[in-house]
Amino acid sequence: MNFFRGVMGGQAAGPQPSGAETIQKLCDRVASSTLLEDRRDAVRALKSLSKKYRMEVGTQAMDHLINILQTDRSDSEILGYALDTLYNIICNDEEEEQDENAQKQADDLGAQFTDKFIQDPEHITLLLTLLEEFDFHVRWPGVKLLTALLKNQGVQVQGIILVSPMGVSRLMDLLADSREVIRNDGLLLLQQLTKGNAAIQKIVAFENAFERLLDIITEEGSSDGGIVVEDCLLLLLNLLKNNSSNQNFFKEGSYIQRMKPWFEVGDDNAGWSAQKVTNLHLMLQLVRVMVSPVNSPGATASCQKSMYQCDLLQQLCTILMATGVPADILTETINTVSEVIRGSQVNQDYFASVNAPSNPPRPAIVVLLMSMVNERQPFVLRCAVLYCFQCFLYKNQKGQGEIVATLLPSTIDANSISAGQLLCGGLFSADSLSNWCAAVALAHALQDNLTQKEQLLRVQLATSLGKPPVSLLQQCTNILSQGSKVQTRVGLLMLLCTWISNCPIAVTHFLHNQENVPFLTAQISENLGEDERLVQGLCALLLGICIYYNDNSLENYTKEKLKQLIEKRIGKENFVEKLGFITKHELYSRAAQKPQPVFPSPEQMLFDHEFTKLVKELEGVITKAVHKSTEEEKKEEEVKKTLEQHDNIVTQYKELIREQDAQIQELKEQVASMTSQNEQMQTTVTQQLSQIQQHKDQYNILKLKLGKENQSQSSSQGDGSQMNGLQTEELSQLREEVEELRKQHSLLQTQLGDKDALINTLKSGASQTADGPAGGSDNTELLQELEALRNQVQSQSTEITQLKTERQDLLRKAEAGSSDTAVPTSDGSLDGAKMAELEGRLTAQMSETQRLEEEVKRLSESRAELEQQLASSTSTVAILQTEKTKLQTEVQESKKEQDDLLMLLADQDQKIHNLKQRLKDLGETVEDEDDLDARDQTDDDDEEDEDED
Repeated sequence: MNFFRGVMGGQAAGPQPSGAETIQKLCDRVASSTLLEDRRDAVRALKSLSKKYRMEVGTQAMDHLINILQTDRSDSEILGYALDTLYNIICNDEEEEQDENAQKQADDLGAQFTDKFIQDPEHITLLLTLLEEFDFHVRWPGVKLLTALLKNQGVQVQGIILVSPMGVSRLMDLLADSREVIRNDGLLLLQQLTKGNAAIQKIVAFENAFERLLDIITEEGSSDGGIVVEDCLLLLLNLLKNNSSNQNFFKEGSYIQRMKPWFEVGDDNAGWSAQKVTNLHLMLQLVRVMVSPVNSPGATASCQKSMYQCDLLQQLCTILMATGVPADILTETINTVSEVIRGSQVNQDYFASVNAPSNPPRPAIVVLLMSMVNERQPFVLRCAVLYCFQCFLYKNQKGQGEIVATLLPSTIDANSISAGQLLCGGLFSADSLSNWCAAVALAHALQDNLTQKEQLLRVQLATSLGKPPVSLLQQCTNILSQGSKVQTRVGLLMLLCTWISNCPIAVTHFLHNQENVPFLTAQISENLGEDERLVQGLCALLLGICIYYNDNSLENYTKEKLKQLIEKRIGKENFVEKLGFITKHELYSRAAQKPQPVFPSPEQMLFDHEFTKLVKELEGVITKAVHKSTEEEKKEEEVKKTLEQHDNIVTQYKELIREQDAQIQELKEQVASMTSQNEQMQTTVTQQLSQIQQHKDQYNILKLKLGKENQSQSSSQGDGSQMNGLQTEELSQLREEVEELRKQHSLLQTQLGDKDALINTLKSGASQTADGPAGGSDNTELLQELEALRNQVQSQSTEITQLKTERQDLLRKAEAGSSDTAVPTSDGSLDGAKMAELEGRLTAQMSETQRLEEEVKRLSESRAELEQQLASSTSTVAILQTEKTKLQTEVQESKKEQDDLLMLLADQDQKIHNLKQRLKDLGETVEDEDDLDARDQTDDDDEEDEDED
């Protein structure tokens, strides 16, 4: 232990070893010591030296420390020392006193040791396993070490964790740790883990990360919370940004609704701490991530709808109009509201209805525009207001009409400030940034809206007293020709290009001013400096739009004359070159990337995102229009007319095809219904054919019977005798059937008599066996069933008697009918009616007889079953009686045997008693049974006492 005292700072005699030597000895001790205490002390010493001698400890001790993690899993103290040591040599602590070179060397050193550690992926797996340990001294340094590894080599470590079984799930368990230190460092670890890896982001999200993080934010006080809330928000941003799957999961999980309480700031907004500002800024960014313009339109629209329904948009507008809100929070809130309403008609309508808490109340749009054209407001705030105004008008023709309407003479209110007045004021103010912002805002009010472009031509401006008013279009060109700042001219040119594009009436108004075309050609043809190139390109674009959308209504400025003017004054190649200056500008590509106007400084605020789309659309067509000759244009016009005719023909054919499709569909439905009706008719016809065939068969049978009857009758009889013969045939058939019914009735009576005799026999047999010991209950049930059967038979007998009576009546009527037929009568209709009545009654009687036969048959079957059951019960009773007799015999025999044994025992006792008496007489000592019992009892008591001892 003296060695360790020397290492840890104790005084020792002799020369002191160097740091490298000490570390080498400690490493040897870690590798060779068999005692756990010695290894633990050595690792503790390495930990104390790891910051001062980072290079030496990392080079010599890393393998030994990893070996300690693998072998000494049972000792948490040595594991904690080893993890702390590895963290010290891998982590790149940014110290203020270090210069840039030293910090760079430290970063390189940490990256080298990280590469060495992750060469074997099993080391990361081992570290993940150690994180499952609940011991604080193991889990906390393990979390810090893995975080440092992710900072240094994030992509490689992410790949290893991703393929490790349950790797991400183990790390998610850190958020549930009750110790706040581990939970908070776990948040930092998950931040590094989820950076730039969509697969891990999805796994973390589906491990219920959103629920846990939102719970932590609520527990920590939401926007009033500390650094933990900031870490949770950063992790949420990592999970949601540019990850459509997680965004959809966040929306479907109703987590957007849980964001609303974050923005419920009180009326007293004086206490805005730096941490609260940071937290609220991140919360606003989180809202913007869900409705970012780069997301898919469907997902963005769905999130915007949810934010309106849960009143999140209303809460954001409350912050927007509140007082005392810090400038950066207000700016970010404006940007957030902008993207929440962008392209959503419902949200845009709500925003238009928001009023500022002023006296009198003013619309929020007017208040924001006042800030935009105020040069004393911060630059970022003015950019945010412009973005908000652009988003309000994006795909919102209703809003565009409302803004333009505030400029028209019929709607101007002198007592209030309108949006149109503010835009015109900004457009012609002395501040170039206000000019640019107002021009771009007004251009968005005209974007893709031909109606408003034409309406804006009606706007008249009063320039000074005593002079007639001029149009807004003319005033813009006047300011343009006065040679103002580049930013102002660029803004006005973008407004004019947007205004007259795809609007021939506006082109005509612009060309009607005789000074405009000479000004544009002069600007394009001059050789100016670098700063003026952009203005030349925009002038070329404006002149090209005048050519492309020209309807040739002005004789002096037709398409052909304008192209000749370009060719003479500028040159076609030079014109195309100047037109290309726009897209070659360095700020053009930056503005084309995203809708939000973000510029480092006001001087670089030159291009608008929507205008870059317009340039991209028109540059090619203008170039072609300038190079085309008159003949080519005529051909193109002819082709266009032909195409229009073809389009009209195609449209007509499409309408015809639609009508025919509708007719075909109706016919198909009719065919389907008629097919079903046809199938039903076919089924009905088939049934009717079968019935007809049956009637034919019956008719043939009757015809044959009539033929036989006619042969037996005299051939001299007339029509009346033929009718009587038919009646005689029917009566004979009735007699035969009645006779047959009589036979059946007598047979049924015979069967009933047999059954009654059988039942009586069974009852007598059952009464004889009812006294048996085992079959009493069974016989009782059988007797009950037989009695029920008897009742049924009696009821059937009654029905048969009624049937017999009806048959006799029918027989009498039939005989009476036969006697009547012996006398010919001319009343054929009466005989036919009687015959029909007889046939009906006979048919009913036959069906009733058939039913009775079936009933008798069923009763016969039930009787047969009962007979079988009675026979089986009788046999069972007989068997039981036989067994009872056997048992009684055996009992008698056993009694006799017992009596014999008792007799033998009595004789034996007498003999024993005599022998004892003889022994006593002879003088022998003989013990009686009582003495023997007493001695046995005494011996048993002695044995129990010995067992207890």
